[in-house]
Amino acid sequence: MGSDPFIFHPYMRPLLCLIVALTASAADRPNVLWLIVDDMSANFSCYGEKTITTPHVDRLAQEGTRFSRAYVTAPVCSPCRSALVTGMYQTTIGAHHHRSGRGELKITLPKEVTPTPKLFQQGGYYTCIGSGLTDLDFRGLPFGAGKGKKAKTGGASRLGKTDYNFEWDPAIYDSHDWAGRKSGQPFFMQVQLHGGKLREGAEAGRVQFRERVIRELGAGTDPAKVTLPPYYPRDPVLLQDWADYLDAVRLTDAHVGRVLARLEKEGQLANTLIVFMTDHGISHARGKQFLYEEGAHVPLVIRGPGIPAGQVRPDLVEHIDLAALSLSAAGLGVPAWMQGKDILAANYAKRDEAFSARDRCDETTEKLRSLRTDKFIYIRNYHPERPHLQPCAYKDGKPTVQRLRELHAAGQLPELSEKLLFSPTRPREELYELAADPHQIRNLAGDPAYAAVLAEHRRRLDAKLVATRDPGPESMAMYGSDMKPYVGKGSPVIEGNIAQMKKWASEGK
Repeated sequence: MGSDPFIFHPYMRPLLCLIVALTASAADRPNVLWLIVDDMSANFSCYGEKTITTPHVDRLAQEGTRFSRAYVTAPVCSPCRSALVTGMYQTTIGAHHHRSGRGELKITLPKEVTPTPKLFQQGGYYTCIGSGLTDLDFRGLPFGAGKGKKAKTGGASRLGKTDYNFEWDPAIYDSHDWAGRKSGQPFFMQVQLHGGKLREGAEAGRVQFRERVIRELGAGTDPAKVTLPPYYPRDPVLLQDWADYLDAVRLTDAHVGRVLARLEKEGQLANTLIVFMTDHGISHARGKQFLYEEGAHVPLVIRGPGIPAGQVRPDLVEHIDLAALSLSAAGLGVPAWMQGKDILAANYAKRDEAFSARDRCDETTEKLRSLRTDKFIYIRNYHPERPHLQPCAYKDGKPTVQRLRELHAAGQLPELSEKLLFSPTRPREELYELAADPHQIRNLAGDPAYAAVLAEHRRRLDAKLVATRDPGPESMAMYGSDMKPYVGKGSPVIEGNIAQMKKWASEGK
C-alpha cells in the first residue's frame, strides 16, 4: 500500500466491520465511553492537587491506569476536538484554526479520513454524545435550565459539544444518550462536560455558581489556600478565580461520580472502557491557547476490561491516541491513515516526542509549534515581534486577564509577571528543562551550554512539520471568510482586533 498514510481503501472498511460484527458477539465487545472536560488542567488529587479532593476521578485512577505525561495537540477546544474525533493532527487535516470554516469557505476532511463515531457506527455500535446522565445536561443542571439551544429539551439539543472545524454529518451520532440502543448493542459515548467553563461569565453568573457550589458541595474553596503558579501575583481577583476553578473541578468530579453510579446501576461498568481526559488546560494568561504545561498538559485516566489497576505510565502520549486505542479495544482495528497510536497495544512502541500547535483563535492570528521530549520542551514562535497577550476579545473579556492588564498599567505587577506576560516581544525560540523548571520560567534557548540540545530539538520539530504536512500561513481570503460572522454584530472590540491583525499582516508582522 505504500508509505503514504492517506493511501487507504475506503470500500474495505464496511466489509471489515461486517466481518467483526459477524464473528464477535456484542457481549464480547466493550462499551467505550469518553469523558472529555472543557478547560481543565490536571488539578485532581490523583495528580497531586492538595487544595481539594476528587474521589471519583481518583477511583478511576485506582481501578485503572493513569498517564502522567499526556498532552493535547492543540490547546484550544475546536482544533483539539477536531483532532480528537479523527485521531489526526489538526494541522494535517486543515482544522488547526479555532472556529474556522464558519464563513463562506468550508473545510472538508481528506476523503480517507472518517470521524471515529462513524467508524464505531459502521462496526455495529450505538453512538451518542451528551452528558452521560438522563436528568442533567453537560453543565450538571436539569435539562431546560438556562438559555440557548443546549438548554432545550429533547433530540439534538441535548448533544454535547461538537465544536469541529470541518464539515460533518450529525448522523454520525445516533442520539444524545445510550439508553436508545438495541438490546445487547454496545455503545460509544462521548460525555462532554463544561469543566472550567462552569465558573465563567458575568459576575452575576459567578455568584450563582458559588451558591451552587455551597448547595451541592457544602462549601467553596478558600481563596487564601490556593497555590498559584509563580508568574501570577497573589491578587484577590486571581485567587478567587482559581478557587472558583477548583470548585469547578469538584463539580466535574461529582458529575463523573454520577456517570459511574449509573453504569454500575445498569450493570454496564465492568464491560465499559472509560477514558477520562480534558480538552486542554485551565483558561488563564499562560494556559488555554498556549503551549506551556499549563495549556497543553492534561489528565488522562483509562479504566476498563484488561486495563491494569493502579498503574501509572510516565511515557509521552497524545490525545489523538484515544481514537486508535478505543477502536482497537472494540475489535474494529486502527485505520492505516490514522496518526494516533494504540497506546494499550502489547507491541506499542512508546513515543519519544509529543507535538502541539496553536494557530488562530477567533480573530487573533498566531502560529506556535512545540515539541516535548523526555526532558525538554521546545517552543517556536512564528510571530516573535508580537506580545504574548495579543489583543483577543475572548481572553480580554476574562476578569483574570482584565485584572492583570490593570496591574500592568499601574506598574504593580511583580517583575516575573511583567517579563513572562507583558513583554512587548517574544523570543523566536524557547527551551525549558521540564523537571528542573516545571513552570517554564528560565528559557535556555540562548544558553551556550544547551546549544546542542536546542539544535536537536529544532531539527526534530522541523522533521515533525514535514511528516505531518504542516500548513503554511492562512490565506487572507480564508481569514476574511471566517471573520464575516463577527463583523456587524455590535462588537467594536472584535472588529478593532481584526483591523489590528490585518495591519500587522500588511507590515509583515
